[in-house]
Amino acid sequence: MITRRHQQRQLFEVLLGSVEEFVAGLVDPELQRLDEGLDDEPLVEAVVERLARRRPGSRKQGRPGTPAEVVLRMLVLKRLKGWSFADTEREVRASLVYRLLTRVYFERVPDAKTLIRLSGVVGPEGVDAIHRRIVEMAREQGIISGHQARVDTTVTETNIHYPTDSSLLADGVRVLTRAMKRIEAATGVVGRQVRDRRRATTRRVLEIGRAARSRVGAARQQMGRSYRRLLAMTRATARDAERVVSEVAQGMRTVATRAAMLLVLGATAYLEAMLPLVGRVIAQTRARILSGDTHFAEKLLSLFEPHSEAIRKGKAAKPTEFGKLVKIQEAENQIVVDYAVYERRLPDQDLLLPTVEAHKWVFGKAPDLLAADRGFFSRRNTRAATEAGVKRVCVPATGRISDEQLIEQRQRWFLRGQRMRTGSEGRISVLKRRDGLTRSRYHGMRGIRRWVGWGVVSNNLWVLITRPQT
Repeated sequence: MITRRHQQRQLFEVLLGSVEEFVAGLVDPELQRLDEGLDDEPLVEAVVERLARRRPGSRKQGRPGTPAEVVLRMLVLKRLKGWSFADTEREVRASLVYRLLTRVYFERVPDAKTLIRLSGVVGPEGVDAIHRRIVEMAREQGIISGHQARVDTTVTETNIHYPTDSSLLADGVRVLTRAMKRIEAATGVVGRQVRDRRRATTRRVLEIGRAARSRVGAARQQMGRSYRRLLAMTRATARDAERVVSEVAQGMRTVATRAAMLLVLGATAYLEAMLPLVGRVIAQTRARILSGDTHFAEKLLSLFEPHSEAIRKGKAAKPTEFGKLVKIQEAENQIVVDYAVYERRLPDQDLLLPTVEAHKWVFGKAPDLLAADRGFFSRRNTRAATEAGVKRVCVPATGRISDEQLIEQRQRWFLRGQRMRTGSEGRISVLKRRDGLTRSRYHGMRGIRRWVGWGVVSNNLWVLITRPQT
């Protein structure tokens, strides 16, 4: 059953006054303001709505679960502090200040596994609802008015190793063999014993690495031979996995207990999910290495995060990033009013008009000034933004610049708008350095959206609780 908050027990109600007086001098002013900011019923309601989707009738049936207010405050505190789930559990259990802040009081603190499950239940939709409410709070406090807007894009990397063809093949052999070994341990040997090729695969990967670093001409031939042997091992392992899946489907692999049956079914489902991905890795390696087609379409970059894309943003220190494109849109005072994680990378030019629409959705009007870098420029975008109600479109032109555009870009309002725009790069830097947008630690497309969303929520809360009081 979903509960909104803990009901304070009678003994704690007696002690509450003295406890709060005791910790009053220990609480940071920022945490005190965070406590006041999170004391908002619509924020709690956003979490309640997501928790209610787990089970039909869970609002009124079942044993009481972790209160929605505790879930909200613990997840916010986790991201603000940059803790892991285990760190969050430990810190809240050990600190009376954090117990009061998260409204756990003297109740049992949710453990790390519970927090992980609850975070998944809240999902990217719940995080987006929390973000929208915080933006609304910033409007109510007069922090943002919607007169200005700036937008930029960045890349949030997925949590993968650098994708080389040999390492992806080795990953395929490793995960398929591991799942087959689990099935064989539960059912016993049926027909041929599952062959473990992981050590031989590791040797081939090391051979390829040494050959790639060598400048000797014969090393290229050795690398080709090693790749052919590695491909043969991967194909053989994939055939073994297909055989094991077929044996399970035909009932040839039997188990004695329900727990063993669940283990076999889970490992079989994992094999069925991984086999197509391993097949893609084999196909792209044959094309890239043996046929020389280095521009292979739809290249798979990870077996574990197959949605990852190779994105080049022109950075000297990191020419290629592996992750997803993220749009960060701000209004005044560093408040991020909209963000988006895209399934497929889009040109920046295609994102300017959605930026105007998102701004109008938040504020009910178009911005007076819209600033972006030259990657967002097109004459069609400029006309469409003006027609949508934007008074001044501050986006530098690309290509051959007309005299009219040159005069416009030298005007004071345009230069002032571009100075304002450069702040978006600083905001993205803060989001990456402080709020974790450099690399997503959550799995899957929904996971990266949830990770980016919590980073934006953390940024906006930091702005709200650290701005000078008037």
